[in-house]
Amino acid sequence: MRTYHTPLDLVRERSPERPVALVRPGAVAVAARWFQENFKGDVFYAVKANPSPWVIKTLAEAGVTSFDVASVPEIELVAEHAPGSRMAFMHPVKSRRAISAAYFDHGVRTFSFDTHEELAKIIDATGQAKDLNLIVRLAAPAQNGAMYSLSGKFGVEPDQAPGLMLAARRATQDLMGVSFHVGSQCMRPTAFQAAMASASRSLVRAGVFADVIDVGGGFPSVYPGMIPPDLRDYADSIHRGFAEMMVHETTELWCEPGRALVAESSSVLAKVELRKGDALYLNDGSYGTLFDATHSKWPFPVKLVRDAEASTELKPFKFYGPTCDSIDQMPGPFWLPADIDEGDYIEIGMMGAYGVAMATRFNGYGDTETAVVDDAPMASMYGLARRSIPTPRVESETVVKLSRARRSKRRRK
Repeated sequence: MRTYHTPLDLVRERSPERPVALVRPGAVAVAARWFQENFKGDVFYAVKANPSPWVIKTLAEAGVTSFDVASVPEIELVAEHAPGSRMAFMHPVKSRRAISAAYFDHGVRTFSFDTHEELAKIIDATGQAKDLNLIVRLAAPAQNGAMYSLSGKFGVEPDQAPGLMLAARRATQDLMGVSFHVGSQCMRPTAFQAAMASASRSLVRAGVFADVIDVGGGFPSVYPGMIPPDLRDYADSIHRGFAEMMVHETTELWCEPGRALVAESSSVLAKVELRKGDALYLNDGSYGTLFDATHSKWPFPVKLVRDAEASTELKPFKFYGPTCDSIDQMPGPFWLPADIDEGDYIEIGMMGAYGVAMATRFNGYGDTETAVVDDAPMASMYGLARRSIPTPRVESETVVKLSRARRSKRRRK
């Protein structure tokens, strides 16, 4: 991938016709190190947030060598770009073939489930294996401050959880644990502590100890109009919740950050194909990287990328994507210079999570090219918006060795 100092340098060199994913590997490395230094447990990257090979490689080089995967293609992706990494198959519903391939072909031993039927399927598809790490997915309490609730589809309810926990405990000679997900972009740190208290009550009713407490994802990033508390507040809430749980001294604490690790690392450079009043028609849209901007009206920061001077007056605009589908529109408002017009470029920031991961090729659109930039992201939970962040080149081997040493020390033999 070619490296540019800023998006404007790319525009000056070759006015691109396709959308460009502008990536900042250094931002991923900084976020990875923050979690390793501040979270007192094992960090599993949620691959679904951004499955780009450069993300997987950068995380592994920065010491995050555990991955939350949801499918065989994600398992194969991690195996190719971060060989030797630990993987946890945390999708609560999987096909028998996927379970078998994960276990026999890729050495995956950790599986999540939320029903007795799925537990039986895992045991059967692994040939009655006894070396499984079985993780019971619990329903998270409602009203937890998340922008995306994830409680409707997965998670065993508290009244049914003890029976499933007991069945899991009896089914394995290795680790049995519990997990939950408070929802994506959680704005309330205490939501984690509340979910851990609920999990602890279920464990007590089941009469079993958990070897793993997995607090899932939900760690937020920063967007216009959505300024979450400091990430340290989330870590503190989790650590308090863990200290209050009925666990034994060897119980492992896990988390599965996705958005918080990669949101800042990418932006998208889109071209204005037409201006029609307050509407800008772009070469990217809801079937490309802007799914969340369309369907969830997610607020992303934007700025004009132009060599010439721009108007100081800002006006609100809406975006239309390039496809023929009328739902391919983003209401915004996106505040940009009043004189923006056809041929201009717009950088849409904070697109590292669920941007390129959601792209399709509907109507022949959706493909992006990738270029590295070493300027700062538009906003940051890690203080990066105030300085440039060079692509990491040193210390990666040392960080990986330290991470593996810490992980080995924590893991029960």
